[in-house]
Amino acid sequence: MKKTVVGLVCSFLLANMAMAQDAAPGGEWLSYNKGLHGQRYSPLKQITVANAAQLGQVCRVQIDGPGSYHGGLIVQGDTIYTGTPRETVALNATTCALRWKFDYRPEEENCGGSSRGVALLDGRLFRGTCDGRLIALDASTGRLLWKSVLASQQLGESTTAAPLAWQGVVYMGIGGSELGVRGRVVALDAATGKELWRFNTIPIGSEVGAETWKRPETAKTGGGGVWGAMSLDVTTGELFVSVGNPWPDIDKAYRPGDNLFTDSVVVLDARTGALKWWHQLAPGDWMDLDLVAAPMLYRANGAHDYMAIGGKDGYVTVVDRDTHKRVFRTPVTTVEQIFKEPSREGSRMCPGYAGGVEWNGPALDRLNNNLIVGAVDVCFIVKLGDSKAYTPGTVDFGGTVAPDGPATGWVTALDRETGAVRWKYHAEKPVVAGITPTAGGVTFAGDLAGNFLVFNSKTGAVVLKAAAGGAMAGGVVTYEVAGKQYVAFAAGNISRNAFGDLGLPSVVIMTLDPKAPATATNITEPTSNAGNGRRLYGQVCQACHGADGNMLADHKLGNLKARRDLAATIAYIKDPKAPMPKMFPDLLDEKSVTDVATWVHEELR
Repeated sequence: MKKTVVGLVCSFLLANMAMAQDAAPGGEWLSYNKGLHGQRYSPLKQITVANAAQLGQVCRVQIDGPGSYHGGLIVQGDTIYTGTPRETVALNATTCALRWKFDYRPEEENCGGSSRGVALLDGRLFRGTCDGRLIALDASTGRLLWKSVLASQQLGESTTAAPLAWQGVVYMGIGGSELGVRGRVVALDAATGKELWRFNTIPIGSEVGAETWKRPETAKTGGGGVWGAMSLDVTTGELFVSVGNPWPDIDKAYRPGDNLFTDSVVVLDARTGALKWWHQLAPGDWMDLDLVAAPMLYRANGAHDYMAIGGKDGYVTVVDRDTHKRVFRTPVTTVEQIFKEPSREGSRMCPGYAGGVEWNGPALDRLNNNLIVGAVDVCFIVKLGDSKAYTPGTVDFGGTVAPDGPATGWVTALDRETGAVRWKYHAEKPVVAGITPTAGGVTFAGDLAGNFLVFNSKTGAVVLKAAAGGAMAGGVVTYEVAGKQYVAFAAGNISRNAFGDLGLPSVVIMTLDPKAPATATNITEPTSNAGNGRRLYGQVCQACHGADGNMLADHKLGNLKARRDLAATIAYIKDPKAPMPKMFPDLLDEKSVTDVATWVHEELR
């Protein structure tokens, strides 16, 4: 009897030791940027400069049909959570096997765009939807727990941001700057979805900053969308929010003034939503110099607390959080002359309008005291247009924008205290995916050409360059299960940032010397004929053309039927002209092309 009890106790201890191995300290990836501070640094060190070339694919799984995939990856225990604009999945973190899948059924007519990712807290998974909701799912089953309407599609508002969850509260931003929204941050009770507070990123009336809108009536449609991720300092209870551009983008004369809090990091009391302080990078912006990526918080130079900001202006700017003054500002992509005003003849600007640092910002390489960041190197011709009246839910840049020349990318390492460039890597296509430094001395990254990249964190030398099987535009994470280190990343993306490879939204898992041959699976389900064209338009076309089809001034789809017959539209989708990507037949089959062309002809006006 005694031996039996001892045996049971030993078995219990061994089982718990195994469970502990599955969730080793530092071995999980529990929020968008691993920690709430946004540093993305992993203490794992099995994968090193010496052995990283031995990384191989364990498995890959397609999680949705063609569309955008910008989402981050969350890893708890041996489960990966991620999603596309409509789909949310839980996968086995070592085999890619599907644990559960939640297919969101929108309540609104138009449903498209992007999703930056999910948040996890106390057994609940939170995410925005393609029709302006925030939902909570049971993390173990995928069952819908609650749904809260946060945004008005009729006004062009969206919930594309990645939520942040902390101490019973989930924080979410509202985007849609190009459609003249009034951006905001909302805090909700994580258990019920009840709103706790909100902060408007465009001030009106007596709110702080309202005087910076010299035509007060323009503030109501002033933009300032929040469409990336956020950071939080648990020691001070401060929430750090990156805010996007003003509206209309180009026509700054329409909205004179500094236009707070656009192109700013806004720091709020996480408990109450009260404004604490802010830092604006581009007052009175007309070049679309959004701040999208979560600010990264770190301590250096003794007890100095810093905030590192990567913006679409092409710089990494570091601000002292105590004095609110800039410590340094270093360019990490091509930055050319900055013009004070737009012109009708057109101005060449580098970067901006899809350039600079996008939705994944600087990471902290603690091993070498560096900041490492990816960026887009692309120039645009920007022309001021005629003034137009605001129309709810309609895109209006206040002019036109068009790429000028090829788009490439950079990965840059900076001294975290001085901003001096330590090393740079010029990628063949833009770098918008997450950057992940590790204690093993390697940094994981990827580009839109479909390259998975591993760098020597100290020197910038490329240790491994492997085919990802699609553009990398989302999360790149590393974690440990049962004592073994893995790397997982998002691959496959079709969106307005699709400057390189495309591919179908997939999760790829790699590890050192995988024993079994790589496997590939597809867990997407066929869509019924009814509504297939609408769904494809939302997944594939809406990010560039807008919900009404008229976002691109030179390629308006409204009333296309009157200008081009169905056969010609089908032919054009199959063999398009740049910058529209070619998706047939690899990503869209014959039926899909016909479905989406028919829907555009019959529904867009």
